[in-house]
Amino acid sequence: MKYIISFVTRYIPRHILQLVAHRILQIYGLFLRGNKFEDPIDGTKYRKLLPYGRINSRPNALAPNTLSLERHRLLWLFFKQKTNLFTDPIRLLHVAPEYCFIKLFNNQPNISYVTGDLISPLADVRMDVRHIPFPDNSFEVVICNHVLEHVDEDIKSMSEFFRVLKPGGWGVFQVPIDFSLDTTLENPAYNTPELREKHYWQRDHVRLYGRDYGKRLASVGFEVTEDYLVMELDPKLAARYALPMQEIIYYCQKPQ
Repeated sequence: MKYIISFVTRYIPRHILQLVAHRILQIYGLFLRGNKFEDPIDGTKYRKLLPYGRINSRPNALAPNTLSLERHRLLWLFFKQKTNLFTDPIRLLHVAPEYCFIKLFNNQPNISYVTGDLISPLADVRMDVRHIPFPDNSFEVVICNHVLEHVDEDIKSMSEFFRVLKPGGWGVFQVPIDFSLDTTLENPAYNTPELREKHYWQRDHVRLYGRDYGKRLASVGFEVTEDYLVMELDPKLAARYALPMQEIIYYCQKPQ
């Protein structure tokens, strides 16, 4: 299964996978039920999860019922434990919406939910994150994960997130990070799918972020908090939820 998933995720466009993957994996997931792992997003329990990864496959990464990966399950816990996402009246812009969150956010009575993407069939609005088609101060919350590493003008996109947030609003903008790098790696010479996969971890990435990622977000005006929720949890619970043990959540607030 890991070789199939690796091939499919490397070579089949994401917007095509979004139309069919959930139907196939939800059926397959019925044969993986057990009690070793639990997806906190929907409470489904499994004896094992599916592997996931384009090059280096990670065991027990993908929960087949929600299609959540490690980072999604951690974000779900973060949203519930450390934000007002489920308590206050929220107008939420969710860019490149993940399947595991769409129905839950859409059904949440306090959330006015807007999804946007350049090509995703799951999104309400066709949009480029470098030119977000909403007025200034439109949203209390913006969520956009694993997108900026694909975008040539990432700082401009961060500025757009800042612009459409209301004062006091917040966002979460996760990206893949190589914590061995002091600064983000960007080299114009890495201009083929093969070179990008070698140096940036994926064929369609245009950079590899380093430990300066928080400073890049702060450069457009955000007050950035690096949150270490996964390291605060009971290790047994983190293992049961199959969370990413080194993940830092970048909580970005627009000043009042």
